[in-house]
Amino acid sequence: MITSSRITTARKRRGLTLAELSTRVGVSVQSLSNYERGRTEPTPDTLARLAAALDFPESFFFQPDLEPVPLEAVSFRARSKLAAGPRDAALWASRLALELHAWIDDRFRLPPNGIPTLGRPDPETAAEMVRARWGLGTAPISNMVHLLEAHGVRVFSLPPEYADVDAFAMWRDGTPFVFLNTLKTPERGRFDAAHELGHLVLHGEDRSLAGPQAEQEANAFASAFLMPRSSVMEHMPNAPLVQQILRGKKIWKVAALALTYRLHDLDMLSDWHYRRACIDLGKLGYRRSEPSGMPSRESSQLLDKVFTAMKAKGITLHDVARDLHVSPEELSSWVFGLIVTARTGTSHTSHTSADLADRERPRLSLVR
Repeated sequence: MITSSRITTARKRRGLTLAELSTRVGVSVQSLSNYERGRTEPTPDTLARLAAALDFPESFFFQPDLEPVPLEAVSFRARSKLAAGPRDAALWASRLALELHAWIDDRFRLPPNGIPTLGRPDPETAAEMVRARWGLGTAPISNMVHLLEAHGVRVFSLPPEYADVDAFAMWRDGTPFVFLNTLKTPERGRFDAAHELGHLVLHGEDRSLAGPQAEQEANAFASAFLMPRSSVMEHMPNAPLVQQILRGKKIWKVAALALTYRLHDLDMLSDWHYRRACIDLGKLGYRRSEPSGMPSRESSQLLDKVFTAMKAKGITLHDVARDLHVSPEELSSWVFGLIVTARTGTSHTSHTSADLADRERPRLSLVR
């Protein structure tokens, strides 16, 4: 039997309305609605056309129901301004990525949740407390994604076709997750990762991750976490010139405007100097991009180690995609575009992903 909700899942993952899918498949909107509600089943020929239009293997539609991610459980930024199609597509992409996480969790011993419970301090204090708990001192953070993963946060990428969807975080069965937009500059990607950490720390599992106040708190946390007060005051002069800001941003690997905002927040830039610096940076192109910025964005260390271990066993990305009943391209969109190829040569025995699951789960060692 076809799982009717899987048709809805695939359609929303592709950001399509019933009318748009109707045009692509060549069946009526009413028929599609009946398929999704389980009132009727598509014929084998119609199912083949649905699978092709939605770019999912036919086997995907015969798998069990997937419980949706509740909208209120996710920290979407500017939620009221985000169109329903891209929002739902990102939500369902994250839900499918959770299936990959379950697949990995069955085969590897992953780092436990290390997000501290702090009560309800203000964002600046919370950032200082997390740094202290994690033994970071005031040193610049070399890699935000690696840091999150080392402390039990599961980090996945968002598919690139929905550029308007920002990063978001959520809790799932006591495990923290962060999903990152990979189309931003590396510096802004780092800030997004710190912003979502702020949601996880400040709002936890029992407080709303959504709303203007939550967003302001997460922004303030990210700014303080990436650019500690004492470190900024040690390295930057009062009322710095734009060229000094551009040199300083490389210390903390942040966007020029993010450092400018932090300097203003710390009263190291007056209102006038802050506005002047923002105007000058805008003229230099720093409002939309980060000229001469970091050469590459941060990616997942955990996923890289998982795929390297699987490759050593002869398990490819295609094998994993087959287990999850998705295309390799779909799977790749959740894992920062990491590509795993089959090991060459025929002198070694190839193992299936089930073989790996049957063995004792290897422990992944992550560098902070």
